[in-house]
Amino acid sequence: MTWLKLVEGYMPMQMITELAVCILFFSICNYLLKKAGIGVPKFWAGILVWCFVNLFYLKYRIYPPIPFSVRAIYGTVSACGIFMWVSGSQEEWLEFKRPIINVLDGNNFFTKSIRTVLLLLLPIGLGAFAYNSLLPSFEEPIELRTVHPAPPATTKVHGKTYVLQTAQQPYRIDTDGKYDPAYSNAHIVDQSMGRLMKDVNSAEDNPWDPNAKGYIKHVREGGEIFFQNCHFCHGDNLNGRGLWAFAFNPIPANFTDAGTIAQLQETFVFWRVAKGGIGLPGEGFPWASVMPPWEQHLTVDEIWKVIMFEYWHTGYYPRTWD
Repeated sequence: MTWLKLVEGYMPMQMITELAVCILFFSICNYLLKKAGIGVPKFWAGILVWCFVNLFYLKYRIYPPIPFSVRAIYGTVSACGIFMWVSGSQEEWLEFKRPIINVLDGNNFFTKSIRTVLLLLLPIGLGAFAYNSLLPSFEEPIELRTVHPAPPATTKVHGKTYVLQTAQQPYRIDTDGKYDPAYSNAHIVDQSMGRLMKDVNSAEDNPWDPNAKGYIKHVREGGEIFFQNCHFCHGDNLNGRGLWAFAFNPIPANFTDAGTIAQLQETFVFWRVAKGGIGLPGEGFPWASVMPPWEQHLTVDEIWKVIMFEYWHTGYYPRTWD
């Protein structure tokens, strides 16, 4: 269901609205079935609604995938809501628990058989779970780690394939429109204190000068995109200490650290930003994160501009092929 985009900034309200519409649809269908004399009993209706919310909607509708612990919280909340619904009146509560009481009483062969099977399977299942939880492991844990995850040879973004070894930043250009790393590097002052402007009154050094053009104008556009989307996690100073940073483990990357983007080629950063932090192999764990695949929210040009702003702001320059 990821083809139906979640609106940025309105995701919680959109989720609640979609779930409310789905449950209203289920209620109408059940009402019509009851009119026809084949309505779904409340016990099974409650189970079906809970399964829809937690095993289908939250698992397949939300992308990037939310952690299991968060889904467990939603599962508990939805279960509480369902219990409030089925216990709205004494009659509804009796209707809901009737199948459970019938199994416990075992008044006929069918319910007695179900009760017997449950009484056998329940202790066996609990015993197996306890055994697997307490069983000691004598194997040495394998913890492969890499400094940075190995990039693929190519990556496809918005339908276009990029060869990471040969792709270039389209906005790192000089005043003549030519790709010129030395031109942009000349505007970097002192990386020990972050990005400093040579001349705050110069349109060549101040991205927010209304007359800024070319490279420095694209830096400003990348900064605007960054502060609209990325600073919540990576921080106003790009140091990984944003408003939401400490809700995650590992915390977002600190771009001011010389061990991050300063050690990477620009195309590597393009791949990581476009594809997000989900789905890296185990050995890439230090760089795994909940960062969304920004290709779903930004254009290719916007991704490149954000990357250029990150290098400009930190005062670092991307590595190049020898």
